[in-house]
Amino acid sequence: MAGSSEGYHEPLNELSTETRHMHQALVSLQEELEAADWYRQRADACADPELKAILLHNMREEIEHACMILEWLRRRNSDFAEQLQTYLYTEASIVSIEEDATDATSDKAGASDDPTRRFTIGDLKRR
Repeated sequence: MAGSSEGYHEPLNELSTETRHMHQALVSLQEELEAADWYRQRADACADPELKAILLHNMREEIEHACMILEWLRRRNSDFAEQLQTYLYTEASIVSIEEDATDATSDKAGASDDPTRRFTIGDLKRR
């Protein structure tokens, strides 16, 4: 397995401790999600009921680990906290939540006294 410095795009000595910890968390989250995916695929392809149950159990443990990392991210990073607050545990359409958030941001930008924040090129999404 590769070392924890894999994936850094800038010299390690130029990164803050906070950035290095964030990288460790994000890489770990990616690995946990990938492991959950692998266990699910193996369970789907498994004909032995007992082994399938074990694989699904392992998948759920990987999901638990991923959620623990997400909570760590939420507690330590305001950007993650804001996005998780916006999207998690809601009943509305996920896309409509994003569109509402985008519209609110555009409204704030248009009301700004800063002329560089008023310029927009419109909605780039095809409808």
